[in-house]
Amino acid sequence: MSVSNSPVSRMPAPLALATRVLPLLPLQVLLGICLREIRSRHPRIFDRLGSHTGKRYGLDPSDLPIAFVLEPRRMNPRVTVVRTLPSNIDARIAGPLSALIGMTDGSYDGDALFFSRDIEIDGDMEAVVALRNAIDDSRVDFLKESVAWFGPLATPIERILRSIVGAQPAYREEMGVGGG
Repeated sequence: MSVSNSPVSRMPAPLALATRVLPLLPLQVLLGICLREIRSRHPRIFDRLGSHTGKRYGLDPSDLPIAFVLEPRRMNPRVTVVRTLPSNIDARIAGPLSALIGMTDGSYDGDALFFSRDIEIDGDMEAVVALRNAIDDSRVDFLKESVAWFGPLATPIERILRSIVGAQPAYREEMGVGGG
């Protein structure tokens, strides 16, 4: 039970099982396109990390058999899909995928998730705080931005993805705060 009294959605088991056998290359290509598009629309987004742009962040969805390595370099940011996080990451953030996404768009409070133990953080805490502050300051809804390149299909694809991962709509959007 969550201390925050805001239950965090978990990935449906059939989808999580399917992810176990799916090849990672198509997801890797899609994530690369999404990250490139976000960076092109928000070119200063990784500048906010300061000295932490060279760090490697392990994002570990606890309800999926895959993980992501984020390297938020200013000029060539990269996210890599892996079956297991490598040992040479600077910080690891683990929790349900909906919580990890929800922290980026403001639908979940990272402090509440941490203290309720819905997420776990290991490694360089200063780098994690810098990442959190950079995301908060950017006011970018990463899920929405990730599908923007689909053009007129972006909104229905976003709805489908939110329903799959259980991510609630961002409070920023409800409050009229846009990305930028």
